[in-house]
Amino acid sequence: MRGVVAVVGDFDPQNHTHKATNNGLRHASIDFEWVATTEVPLEKTETRLARYAGIFVAPSSPYRSMEGALAAIRFARERGVPLFGT
Repeated sequence: MRGVVAVVGDFDPQNHTHKATNNGLRHASIDFEWVATTEVPLEKTETRLARYAGIFVAPSSPYRSMEGALAAIRFARERGVPLFGT
């Protein structure tokens, strides 16, 4: 099953790690969307993340919302959603 992967992190176009993440995912032909950590509060993880086939926790913290990053990880763990973090 192929689908879109959520890249949970706070994208900064000036961040070299974020640029490399985008380039790597594109090179691997993975469809992805960045999801800001502030968009993943614990009480809304289901509505915000349910449509994704997997979750990639982006490199280069600190995150604007560590709670949002952890909520995404918990969501994946509890629902068996593929998760990758760096």
